[in-house]
Amino acid sequence: MVVLVALVLGLVVLVPALILLAAISIHLRLSLPRLDGSVTVIGLGRPLTIERDAMGVPTIRAESAMDAAYGLGFVHGQDRLFQMEALRRYASGRLSELFGPGEEGQLIDLDRRVRTLGLHGVATRAVSALPESQRERLRNYVDGVNAGVASLSAYPFEFGLLRSKPEAWKSEDSLLVVLALYLDLQGDNPPLESAVGLVHDLLPRGLAEFLTPEENPDWDAPLYGASSPVPPVPGPEVFDLRDRPEPSRDLISPNHIERLVAGSNAWAVAGSRSEHGGAIVANDMHLFLRVPNTWYRARIEWGDAQQEDGPRSAVGVSIPGGPGIVVGSNGDVAWGFTNTQGDWCDLVELEVDPGDPSRYRTPEGWAEFDRSEEIVRVKGGADLPLVVERTIWGPVFDVDHLGRKRVMRWTAFDPEGVHLGIMELAETRTLGDLLDRANLGGVPHLNCVAADGDGNVGWTVMGRIPRRVGLDGRRPTSWADGTRRWDGYFPAAENPRVVKPADGLIWNGNGRSVLGPDLSRVGHGPYDRGARGRQIRDSLLVLERATEQDMLNLQRDDRALFLGRWRTLMVETLNEPALSEDPRRSGPARLVEAWDGRATADSEGYGLVREFRLRVVRDSLSPLLAACRDADPGFRLTRLGTLEGPAWSLVTERPPHLLDPRFPSWDHFLLSILDEMIGGAADGRAQGRTWGEMNTLAIGHPLAAAIPLIGRFLNMPAVAMGGAWTDMPFIQGPDYGASERMVVSPGREDEGIFHMPCGQSGHPFSPFYRAGHDDWVRGLPSPLLPGPAEHTLRLIPDPASGPTS
Repeated sequence: MVVLVALVLGLVVLVPALILLAAISIHLRLSLPRLDGSVTVIGLGRPLTIERDAMGVPTIRAESAMDAAYGLGFVHGQDRLFQMEALRRYASGRLSELFGPGEEGQLIDLDRRVRTLGLHGVATRAVSALPESQRERLRNYVDGVNAGVASLSAYPFEFGLLRSKPEAWKSEDSLLVVLALYLDLQGDNPPLESAVGLVHDLLPRGLAEFLTPEENPDWDAPLYGASSPVPPVPGPEVFDLRDRPEPSRDLISPNHIERLVAGSNAWAVAGSRSEHGGAIVANDMHLFLRVPNTWYRARIEWGDAQQEDGPRSAVGVSIPGGPGIVVGSNGDVAWGFTNTQGDWCDLVELEVDPGDPSRYRTPEGWAEFDRSEEIVRVKGGADLPLVVERTIWGPVFDVDHLGRKRVMRWTAFDPEGVHLGIMELAETRTLGDLLDRANLGGVPHLNCVAADGDGNVGWTVMGRIPRRVGLDGRRPTSWADGTRRWDGYFPAAENPRVVKPADGLIWNGNGRSVLGPDLSRVGHGPYDRGARGRQIRDSLLVLERATEQDMLNLQRDDRALFLGRWRTLMVETLNEPALSEDPRRSGPARLVEAWDGRATADSEGYGLVREFRLRVVRDSLSPLLAACRDADPGFRLTRLGTLEGPAWSLVTERPPHLLDPRFPSWDHFLLSILDEMIGGAADGRAQGRTWGEMNTLAIGHPLAAAIPLIGRFLNMPAVAMGGAWTDMPFIQGPDYGASERMVVSPGREDEGIFHMPCGQSGHPFSPFYRAGHDDWVRGLPSPLLPGPAEHTLRLIPDPASGPTS
């Protein structure tokens, strides 16, 4: 009887699951895009063809750049519709409307923060401000997206699972995609500025300056400019831990000490330093990795020999939702990007009228808050009202530790900051023209690294730079009296720039590209430590006859040079007396001494040294920042982003007045950390666990967990990886790393190399869903240009309707 009941109950569960799986399978097959034949479409000017190779990479052949934008929109709509839906909802604060509240209400919290910024209104205004050439390109792209969606027999399966239908794509949605990049790439600016402000509010000046240095001369590798002196270790007259109550321990996980910089690697080698005489651009953009990938590969060809400008082409990556090639090469120029990590927003402390909280002080006197009510809709839950207060500087963003309201002033709110100029870079002919267009911006501020067909290389800051008056932007201040403000933007022609450097090299790894006066202009943002950029620079300097393969090898360089001095400190700490005192210390000592200095998947030494450094940073700095944690429970060391210099100064100079009083000496402090690691061996971090076990790929589809039995097959395979989360060219984490790798010499695209995780298609039944992913994992060189056409689809304009408006 028990067996029978169990069988019946099993069928009750299994049969609905099988029915659901069958329905999903049918839906998946219906939603596969059409790849061959012809489709009559609305809004296209002249016929075009879309060829796809064995990887699913399209070559779009059109008679004009505007028709090519239509074709790109069509394939985006076919292959990446759900991704585009998620992007526009992310930037407009509408994710919980589609997905529900999320775990512990995280999506609601995210929607509330984003809705406060009012980015949907920013996008709508940005469309109206676009120059006519960009509006025309955008109209064609939007028509193409909607035609691509209309060509599907069913919407992508994600919409069925969520019981939702996509809205028609609109022009402002493409600007929301640009704003989604702002959120991802510049989201670290406000937390850094807030944390620096808190440190300077609560700690003695000498200690605050020591903990928040503006530069990192041990590792900075700028293109030009000299370092300034770093603040010294403060003396006991400034701050003495021995005279203070015992600080509470910061229990944050060591892994949370390391801040992931939303960044990338990019460099360029002039023709004078390459084997074939052509300049080479290498770019790998580091982002969180999801299924499908952020980027969409494409080759676009437009025009013909009869036209004055002749036939044109560009190959590289686009972003679903955007009407052009973002990074790539067009035969004349090649270009790539990294995040500048500059300071592009400021927190303004409001002076609210104590007698009337509806007013705040401005340089012109008291002003009323502009209040509006937003509605955050939550799938499966009640709608949530949200009151947003806006000021002349921007929206009220948060409240600080003293209860002061703060406003966010951001370049993303201005027409200068949001447009589609990046999509026109593929049409430039010269290095100078490309850099000039880059200076006009329209996207989050980027380091633009470029080369031309004559062998020249160059760099500039992409984006308009705000002209700060009366402030450096490092910490929140009041703008009420008018002495601190933004006075518009510097002319684009005044952006920092390097062209044809004497050594023939350009490099960046999200560190400070410049020092001196130009650093003050770009701002003191959440820069990478600089070790990655320095390793890239030094590696390039010893290459005399560089090849594309050399560039790929450097992109996957797993030498942990940054940890060299920490390894030495660990070995010196595990000396003979220390090993005699506790034999358990001998195991880690042997592993560290035998370590080859690389972050390989089978390494045990790398993880040990990395863990040692993180714990030393945490435990040496936490007592000095106890007042900040007491004032703001959300304060974390990682918010500062300047931990390496102060921590290394402490463990090398070893000032007794800045040592946690629980320890009689710095030697005892360091040994206690090692003993703590050994005592915690059960968590695998002390010994017996390889780095690959800790660094195993977990690139997942956002809805994988929602599909019984087969959901996990939507994810990419779990593979133990080398590389590291920070401080070396080969950046790789479980779900973070190179979202693409490109190596190309303009005019030699057929020799170019390209990698991308996941695959071209977002459809799990498509043969292109994982195509190319294995090459990315293994680092095998694969071609930049698409291969021979295996599918050809022709788009034919509907004769009954011209292009739509």
